Formats: sequence, C-alpha cells, structure tokens
Amino acid sequence: MTPDLAVDRPRRAAAGEGGARAGAARAGAARWLRTLGPGGVVSAAVVVLVLLATLWPALLAPGDPTAVAPARAYTAPNPGAVLGTDASGRDVYTRVVHGAGQSLGVGAAATAIGLVLGVVLGFGAALGPRWLDAVLGRVVEVLFALPSLVLALLLVAVLGAGVGPSVIAVGLATAPGYARILRARAQAVVQSPYVRAARLEGVSAPAAFARHVLPNTVWPLIAVATLGVGQAIVWVSALSYLGLGALPPSPEWGAMLNAGRLHLTTAWWLTVAPGLAITVTAAALTFLGRRLSAVAPA
Repeated sequence: MTPDLAVDRPRRAAAGEGGARAGAARAGAARWLRTLGPGGVVSAAVVVLVLLATLWPALLAPGDPTAVAPARAYTAPNPGAVLGTDASGRDVYTRVVHGAGQSLGVGAAATAIGLVLGVVLGFGAALGPRWLDAVLGRVVEVLFALPSLVLALLLVAVLGAGVGPSVIAVGLATAPGYARILRARAQAVVQSPYVRAARLEGVSAPAAFARHVLPNTVWPLIAVATLGVGQAIVWVSALSYLGLGALPPSPEWGAMLNAGRLHLTTAWWLTVAPGLAITVTAAALTFLGRRLSAVAPA
C-alpha cells in the first residue's frame, strides 16, 4: 500500500461517517415532519415566531411599547401602523409583539407550577402507601370536579389580584389534571413486565424508578404540558381581562383586551389584535401538543 492511500483511508472513513450522520439527521427530520403533518409544521412555525417575539421582541418590533403619542390616538390600521394605535397613540403591533413575552411567560410559569405540584401529587399517589393514595385521590377528585377557571377565580379571590397571584392560581388550578394523568401512567409503568423483571433481577427501587418509571412517565406529561401552556395563556389572559391580573398600560394580551373592550365599535383593532394573538398562539400550542401526545411512548 502506498503512503498516500494509507493517509487517505482515514479521511474517506471520516467522510463516510460524517455522511452517515448527516443522512441519519435528514431521515430523522423527515420522520418528524411526517409525524407532525402540515398542521403541526405550521403550528411549530407559529410557536417559533412567538418564542422569537418573547426572546428578541426588538427584532420584530424595534419601537417602544409604552411610548405615547396623543396626536396619533385611535389611528386605524395603515402602512405606518399596521395594527393601528390605542387611546394614547401607542403602536398596537409593537405592544402585541412585546406582550408575547409576558403572556407566554405567565402561561409557562403557571404550567410549571401545575406540573411540579402534579408530579408531587401523582407520584405520591401512585408510589406511596394505600392510605396516601386514597387521601390524595380524594383531594384530586374534589379539585378536579371544579372547572379550572372557576377554581382559579376562587384562588385569586383568596390570594388577591395581580400577575403573581393569577399565575399561582392558574398553576394550582391545573395541577389536579396533571396529577391524575401522572398517577395513572406511573401505576401502569410500575406494574409493567419490564419493571417487574428489573426488580426480580435485583435492581433497587430507586434505580428502577430512575431507569424505567421516570422516563416512561415524564415524556407523556411534557407532551400534555404543551397543551397546558396554551390553556394557561387563555386563562391568565381571561383573569387580566377581568382586571384580576396584569393591568394597563402593560402590553400583556389580556390587559390589552381589557383596555380595548370599551371601544369595540369605534376602534375594533384594539381588541382584535390581542385577541387574535391569544387565539393563534393557544391554537398552535394545542395542536402541537396533540401531535406530540400522539407520538409519545405508549
């Protein structure tokens, strides 16, 4: 073998491995696109756009969402202000873009609170003693019997109005649903043949939990939580619309709805713009969550 061939062989092998990895990545991306379908791809694009508005709002709307210009008050949508202006002359498009961070942030925070509490209640009921399962089961059933938004309103009445209390209230109101899903899933995994086989082989309970129970219960819950973020955005926005969450001049979408509700006939864009933002974002998250739930491990 010539020296050139000996040197070239590792290069060809490395190039072949790189091509195989690239092909595997392309195949994986194509598989995900087929799984999501056209609607899932559009929903994912909407979610990415909302995330972009959340992380870098100045990239999409470089203006100041709180800058007032009384001379431009109630300007209808036009090329200079694509979504019009509000009562103080603030650009509605800029406020909707900058409000994405608050609306998505409070929705994600409320979902995180519900998830953490749901995980504690669900695992406690599924893996704890029978008496704990009975007690937690009754508590979850009582809370689950109340509509989540009604329960959130009751909690806001106790905790007080404001962004923080509304996030906590929505998080606590969504926890029973996550707990019920996790309890059923964890009990099914614990009784599965592979977990029983691992225990018979001498695997300790904590190790079996970490290797088998946790991975097979958390992914379905994360997929459901994607649905929960969209619902939480709607509920937190509803509380803000009722004056129990964020208040004007905050660009949070529910607060914008609250500010524009008195001008439906004269300045319709004040409610249509944030209303569409809430609807499209919640619908995209819900559809994406359903697609993720469909591919979650059984």
